Amino acid sequence: MKDERGVYYHPEAGDSRSRVYVRRGPDGEVEFRLWQAEQPEVWERHPWLNMALVRNAAAYYRQERVHGIDPLKLYDISVARALLHEDEA
Repeated sequence: MKDERGVYYHPEAGDSRSRVYVRRGPDGEVEFRLWQAEQPEVWERHPWLNMALVRNAAAYYRQERVHGIDPLKLYDISVARALLHEDEA
């Protein structure tokens, strides 16, 4: 899907209140940015994230045993690549 902010997907099926936007960064790698209807300030506070940062966050959450949060599920590289490929075609 696409709107004025760019290409996005819904990280949770059936929940249109959250979106993960995807783009190609300056070096061509996939970047992600979260938008939430109930917390629009998240968009302003959090910059675009590359996959290395997402993996680091996932490792941190596993190490700290934070349950219920998995950045690798929220920021899905396969979905992002497919959307960008479709948008760039």
